[in-house]
Amino acid sequence: MNETRPPAPPLDGILDLHAFRPREVPDLVREYLHHCRRQGITQVRIIHGKGKGVQREIVHAILRQEPAVAAFRLANDRSGWGATLVDLYPPGQTLAQKPARVEESRPAAPLRPPLWYRLLQQIFVRKE
Repeated sequence: MNETRPPAPPLDGILDLHAFRPREVPDLVREYLHHCRRQGITQVRIIHGKGKGVQREIVHAILRQEPAVAAFRLANDRSGWGATLVDLYPPGQTLAQKPARVEESRPAAPLRPPLWYRLLQQIFVRKE
């Protein structure tokens, strides 16, 4: 049989993630952003839903690392925090690599037993 794929939907700058599993989201978002940029779409709306914020955090983590993203913010409309608006660099602009996040090194805190252990010591250990 000759299987033909259905035609790809036109890029309109809106990506609704409700139909996808969380593990599919990273690759899907990256590819969608790259296709939009190639087509000259520089403003994208990603609908991740409100829920517990898991999808939103996944999307925002991807957007922070993606060099094609100029800026992103939560939508300030009826969707509230259920959608993120993304600004992409125009297709002709060269992309600079985003610097890796550098964690500040903190001095090691002195090791101290957990609170529950200290409470048990106060209750059961006699002070002489």
